[in-house]
Amino acid sequence: MGVVTPPKTPKQDRSRATRLRLLEAAVACLAEHGWAGSTVSVVAERAGVSRGAAQHHFPTREDLFTAAVEYVAEERSAALRALPVQARAEVVGALVGLYTGPLFRAALQLWVAASNEEQLRPRVTELEARVGRETHRIAVELLGADEERPGVRETVQGLLDMARGLGLANLLTDDAARRRRVVTQWAALLDGVLD
Repeated sequence: MGVVTPPKTPKQDRSRATRLRLLEAAVACLAEHGWAGSTVSVVAERAGVSRGAAQHHFPTREDLFTAAVEYVAEERSAALRALPVQARAEVVGALVGLYTGPLFRAALQLWVAASNEEQLRPRVTELEARVGRETHRIAVELLGADEERPGVRETVQGLLDMARGLGLANLLTDDAARRRRVVTQWAALLDGVLD
């Protein structure tokens, strides 16, 4: 009898898997080490691939990190869109959750780097505008908000701005108890404005 060898994974599937590992490793590195400590070599090592493989997928450091933040933002948007219909307090909690996890920490590191690096700034500015519009659109849907009504658009944006502020507060200390109280209050405020 001949030796049975397991079927090989097609090259395209391996390439997609490598790309995904690189994206996830890049976000984790940004969140843990910041921009200065997140090099292509560090990300490649964490992803378990060679530096050359990383540069094959992402020719520049800027390509890698903007793609990584965009990838995770798209994943979070998909998760938000998949949420079942919930009470406003749960929706507000889910939206605030966007700004308290590793994606926000990674995005924040990228924003800070972009504020000082000319070649990165336009890419991050465009990415943030796109992600911001999508997050706003999803928030409107989840909240059942009618933006034709005066003040509703600004109220939803205020919620997202508040959520970002809570995310910043959470960077230095665990702010979960205060955050729960603020989420409850914002949900009540939204009920008054949106109903």
